Amino acid sequence: MSPKVSKEHMEQRRANILEAAKRVFIENGYERATMKHVMDEANVSRGGLYQYFSNKEQLYEAILEEGLSRAVEDNESLMGEVDSHWDLLLKRLFGEKMEPNDRMDPLAPSNLEFFITGRNDERRRAYGEERYQIGVRVYEDVIKAGQESGEFSRKYKSSTLARTIVSFVDGLALDYAILSKEQIQLKEQSILFVEYLKMALDVK
Repeated sequence: MSPKVSKEHMEQRRANILEAAKRVFIENGYERATMKHVMDEANVSRGGLYQYFSNKEQLYEAILEEGLSRAVEDNESLMGEVDSHWDLLLKRLFGEKMEPNDRMDPLAPSNLEFFITGRNDERRRAYGEERYQIGVRVYEDVIKAGQESGEFSRKYKSSTLARTIVSFVDGLALDYAILSKEQIQLKEQSILFVEYLKMALDVK
């Protein structure tokens, strides 16, 4: 087998492990999930799993990196050809349909577990702060570009609005982790939040 095929095989195997791990974390949460759960779900040996990830923390960080990197790359590719920064902002919030709904990222509770249980760990706290800054930047870049093009009002700083969005999303994720969907009213709160953004950005 050529080195290129071997590399592709390794990358595909790693991707399969990550997909299996996502299912495990969604079902069990971060704390209860184990590397053994991932081995069984991915149908790999202990050596096969530890060849790629030395512990559960490293594995979960790889999942987080994958999602955030995709969002950053999407932003960069769309920013240059965007017709409406408002539409792009809604895509960042709600996906391709750009409409508030009752769906939450199924990994959201595990994400909270990961950072909250590690809040006193210096390394994980630093990682959380770095991830927060990147997440804020995803929204801030869109808002700032909209303000510079004249589509959005400059009444509020793009950085402040971006942080408000992240806080709103994280707040919903926390509620989603501990409350029933009926209590949270994801769609209703999201609709109201969209109206707030329209007011803040002076979107007609």
